[in-house]
Amino acid sequence: MDFFNVVVRFFQEGGPFMFPISLVLALGIAIAIERYVFLANAKRTNKKAFAEIEPMLSAKQYDSIVRLSERDSAPVTRVIGAGIARLQLSPRREDVEYAMEEGLMETIPRLEKRTPYLGTLANIATLLGLLGTIIGLIAAFSAVANADPAEKASLLSQSISVAMNTTAFGLISAIPLLAFHAMLQTKTTEIVDSMEMAGVKCINLLMARKTLSANTRASDE
Repeated sequence: MDFFNVVVRFFQEGGPFMFPISLVLALGIAIAIERYVFLANAKRTNKKAFAEIEPMLSAKQYDSIVRLSERDSAPVTRVIGAGIARLQLSPRREDVEYAMEEGLMETIPRLEKRTPYLGTLANIATLLGLLGTIIGLIAAFSAVANADPAEKASLLSQSISVAMNTTAFGLISAIPLLAFHAMLQTKTTEIVDSMEMAGVKCINLLMARKTLSANTRASDE
């Protein structure tokens, strides 16, 4: 209960800039939670989708993979589906790789969506804190100018202490937002790397089967 009272008093003494900083913090936390849930779901669905696609590749069920990529929400299916669709038009490895890269480029913006806002919100929270402190100091010096000389030192120190609350709250808000930003960027990079690895696996498997088929036909002739 004492801690709650301290927080309430700290917030009340910080001045009007505490409210916009609070809104920035709330918005940043909402974005961080939404992105974390989205990325965790993308990682889970990618793993499930690739486990489903791998046996289809072994069985050469390419049409089934393309149909799966059209209805499945997993990001990796879009990448592999683009490569398989291009394979049916051109058997060259380079063309398949380009198609998968194109599918990856379409998928990455969805994974990175809104994550950069966290860094921006952290900067906004810090700047709002500094602005609140500067405005608070200006008001404090203006009030002290007309105060009794015996009370000036005490009044000035008290006003500065209150003004600094805004800067402290701005930093308190910015630090976790920056941490969330770094964590989500790392998670996004892991997912993109896993999709690139899945794409390379598929290409190698496709090209290996193509080479095997060509060698088999040559031996039969």
